[in-house]
Amino acid sequence: MNFRRLLFLALAMFWCVSAYAQQQSPQPLTHWSEYAVKQGKEEEFLNLVKTVGQPVRDKLMADGVVLAWGLETSILRGHDAATHTIWYAVADWSGIEKVENAIGAQVAKLDAEAAQEGKKKGAKPAAGVLDRLRDAVDYEKTKDYITRDLVFAAGQSMPPAGALPYTRYNFTKVRPGRGEAYRNAWDKYNKPVLDKLVADGVVMAYGLGVEEIRTSGEFTHFTWYAVKSLGDFEKVRNAFVADRDRRSHEERAAITEAFVHAIDADASRAEVDRALIFHLAGQK
Repeated sequence: MNFRRLLFLALAMFWCVSAYAQQQSPQPLTHWSEYAVKQGKEEEFLNLVKTVGQPVRDKLMADGVVLAWGLETSILRGHDAATHTIWYAVADWSGIEKVENAIGAQVAKLDAEAAQEGKKKGAKPAAGVLDRLRDAVDYEKTKDYITRDLVFAAGQSMPPAGALPYTRYNFTKVRPGRGEAYRNAWDKYNKPVLDKLVADGVVMAYGLGVEEIRTSGEFTHFTWYAVKSLGDFEKVRNAFVADRDRRSHEERAAITEAFVHAIDADASRAEVDRALIFHLAGQK
């Protein structure tokens, strides 16, 4: 992205489909919208999220369309223009269509109500939703992405309502023609470590994703994983270090060669986001 929040989840922690995932291997889509919120306009932006998009996404979650959604921000400031990201996860493209249509209807409804209220009071109509959004954000820097998880895994315990996870995203640019080699190396050397961390309750959920619609070309794949606290990131690091340390020198060299051969290492980067809003289907 400047795809921040993509997902290591990003969404997309779909405990609601975790049992299904064991059998059907779902590959959910996540829609991301990045915003550069103007200084001092954070409260207004959050109010727009809660009054415009939240009722729509929560309703569609109750209807089984939206699997999870959230608002998050990076804990590492100053690296790109985006300050906040709204994401929602669905099973397929029809879910994206339903969300986008419902958001459009909600905007029209709120604008009509504001205009009607202004007529009653004989005053100038209140600013419309899009005008309020443009006032709160640098609209020209808004970016949208759609990604798909090729691999998704979640723990058996659903996080309680009000949980605000941290998510790390590792963005990788795989060299042309080496996608299969990268995937084979990732499945062989990284997936078992992450699966163990999920089983141990350290990692809440993780995935390996790609852009469904290719945009800037800054990356081809990204791994994401969500945890309850920043301290859990240290446990993830220690688990990978321990996995590599238990191997022979030859095995470690083979792992390094497998990944270095498949990726453009200089293009790799990472991000850590914290959730400001996190709603998951089935939470209590």
